[in-house]
Amino acid sequence: MDTEEFRLPRSQQANERLHALIPGGAHTYAKGDDQYPENLAPVISHGRGAHVWDVDGNRYLEYGSGLRSVSLGHAHPRVVEAARREIDRGSNFVRPSVLEVEAAERFLATVPTADMVKFAKNGSDVTTAAVRLARAATGRPRVAICGDHPFYSTDDWFIGTTPMSAGIPAAITDLTLTFPYGDLAATEELLTRHRGEVACLILEPATHTEPPPGYLAGLRELADRHGCLLVFDEMITGLRWSEAGAQGLYGVVPDLSTFGKALGNGFAVSALAGRRDLMELGGLRHTADRVFLLSTTHGAETHSLAAATAVLTTYTEEGITARLHAIGERLAAGVRAAAAGMGVGDHIVVRGRASNLVFATLDENRQPSQEYRTLFLRRLLAGGVLAPSFVVSSALTDTDIDRTVDAVAQACAVYRKALDAADPTPWLGGRAVKPVFRRRS
Repeated sequence: MDTEEFRLPRSQQANERLHALIPGGAHTYAKGDDQYPENLAPVISHGRGAHVWDVDGNRYLEYGSGLRSVSLGHAHPRVVEAARREIDRGSNFVRPSVLEVEAAERFLATVPTADMVKFAKNGSDVTTAAVRLARAATGRPRVAICGDHPFYSTDDWFIGTTPMSAGIPAAITDLTLTFPYGDLAATEELLTRHRGEVACLILEPATHTEPPPGYLAGLRELADRHGCLLVFDEMITGLRWSEAGAQGLYGVVPDLSTFGKALGNGFAVSALAGRRDLMELGGLRHTADRVFLLSTTHGAETHSLAAATAVLTTYTEEGITARLHAIGERLAAGVRAAAAGMGVGDHIVVRGRASNLVFATLDENRQPSQEYRTLFLRRLLAGGVLAPSFVVSSALTDTDIDRTVDAVAQACAVYRKALDAADPTPWLGGRAVKPVFRRRS
């Protein structure tokens, strides 16, 4: 399908309705229509497996499903059945459900490096709880985040460090420091300069680059030596790197870690896990000052915990992590071959672990380009591929990968024309896609 003929009139109307009633037109900024080519932001009707359908009736292969939370595919039968069974039995009670301890047992069996766990709904809930707990445990005010990683929380301690910091007092932002990924010397210098002030180091243990040899172990040693906690944000690495997350793969145990996304396969559930002596500060069986760790009305809804338990069981029994890597490796090889065949292999660059692939779109000077990203996304959409990333789900088949690679090849042919012209503008169809974090709309 040529993009000149590809239109989404019903999605356009639905986007207008969304913007009229919902600030930003979406409940997550990364899902906003500014992240997609102008007038080509599909509004989704439903999904099944690796496919979604928009309100215009188009079917797409979807990558990065649910912002990387749907790793088993949409409406996975085992997960849906587990959630449905609990909905029929009641979802929220005045006292804990037995499912809460069953879910905790299943989680801790999967992530044996942790002693205790507490569930919530969003990643932000548990990363902020980790920061609060670190401050309480150490008596220190400052937090050091890895500045090379894009997101930790919707709360002020992190958002104040982004271009969207309006409404956040400088006094709060000043308590958050940053350190570079992979640079132990710079991190040690930061901890030395703020000696006795830093409560924790928090980072994603890996992203689109593998940790340098000895890096995570070096951070562990630095944290111990400087008396601060080491916190791993495993929202993305959890389950996708190994069933036990990056800590299970690399063998470095943090004091606290946070999980979400793939944990619920689209259902709202997150987890804070860690050392017993730390986690118990948020409990009742100690004599120290109590920490308001996590206390949410909906954090232990039975259907979400049932979904998480089903996800963890499915990963363990069916070897899902290995399957994600195999699918990703096949996709990466196909995309790289298609790009090279069209002469754009140095401009469409696939990066990351096979279970968590992203792509960069580079211009004629090999610099990152939102304009070329727009061109690429337009052509993929016209080819039936909805791919803000190439993050795979286990529902993808060999046929799906072949179809994706065909769409990529067609997009690369147009990409080559734009590079030869040194101007992608004729192929954009409107304004370029925009970064999520920017000061002005």
